[in-house]
Amino acid sequence: MGNPALRAALLPPPPSSLLLLLLLLLLRVPPSRAFPGSGDSPLEDDEVGYSHARYKDTPWCSPIKVKYGDVYCRAPQGGYYKTALGTRCDIRCRKGYELHGSPQLVCQSNKRWSDKVICKQKRCPTLAMPANGGFKCVDGAYFNSRCEYYCSPGYTLKGERTVTCMDNKAWSGRPASCVDMEPPRIKCPSVKERIAEPNKLTVRVSWETPEGRDTADGILTDVILKGLPPGSNFPEGDHKIQYTVYDRAENKGTCKFRVKVRVRRCGKLNAPENGYMKCSSDGDNYGATCEFSCIGGYELQGSPARVCQSNLAWSGTEPTCAAMNVNVGVRTAAALLDQFYEKRRLLIVSAPTARNLLYRLQLGMLQVVAAHPTLLLQYGARG
Repeated sequence: MGNPALRAALLPPPPSSLLLLLLLLLLRVPPSRAFPGSGDSPLEDDEVGYSHARYKDTPWCSPIKVKYGDVYCRAPQGGYYKTALGTRCDIRCRKGYELHGSPQLVCQSNKRWSDKVICKQKRCPTLAMPANGGFKCVDGAYFNSRCEYYCSPGYTLKGERTVTCMDNKAWSGRPASCVDMEPPRIKCPSVKERIAEPNKLTVRVSWETPEGRDTADGILTDVILKGLPPGSNFPEGDHKIQYTVYDRAENKGTCKFRVKVRVRRCGKLNAPENGYMKCSSDGDNYGATCEFSCIGGYELQGSPARVCQSNLAWSGTEPTCAAMNVNVGVRTAAALLDQFYEKRRLLIVSAPTARNLLYRLQLGMLQVVAAHPTLLLQYGARG
């Protein structure tokens, strides 16, 4: 300790020397760009001081990240200080999203942003459910979601089948509706050909009244029949029957069928020469009867009546009218009188009128012979 040089080295430097040392240190450090809240350290660009503590490098506000949005910031000092005190950030949401919160945030002295923001997906109003139909959507009612309408059986879609939620929070196209445009269905019966009844020109035809069915709501308002109703007597020929039904939307459905009636006929008969013919029904249809007679002075030979049979052939034989002939070659008066009684009956039946001169002459002669049969016997004996 007695060494003077050693004591001089251990003694503190004089105050003037300390001031000089501090001045030299300040001259070597460049001017600082730091300001409160910038997050920059005064020693950040100094290679000598880079190893100093970095706790002063922490940003003033946390960096902003907005999902489905973009952030544009402006710091008071410019440059890259986007989280420094006083920095203003504009928030813009991407297409299809809308901002909830303030469109501009400010980094405050409490190291917090002035508001909280979020970009939410835009949503269109809920679609109205169409009556007698519905819709299916890909992504609910959110932006860019597509919804497709459908209708219940029996209904037809009117309007846009597909709509899309647009950026203006409105649906594209016009709302669709389901309308009943399909006609009701009705099926008519099938009626086979009918044959007229014997001795008639008509036949009774019946069928089940067809029931219509509406494919929409199943309700029919009217059923209209055009033609004869079931259970009627249909004459010979081809008859058209039509049913028409209407639903509540006034759609019309129709069905048609035919009722064909045939009359079985034998060939036409003619009256015999010098005679008459009288027929029932239509004269030649199945079951019809034709009766024959002769004019005065003629007697009928053959069938007095003929019937049109099921095999479409006439019964009996063809009648003729022959001149009246009295057989005088009989042995008894009774047999002779029987002839005259029959002749007189034929005359009465066949004579069209008592004013006929020939008829009155023949009738008078028969009356005389009937009163005096011996005259005819004597005349016959002479012959």
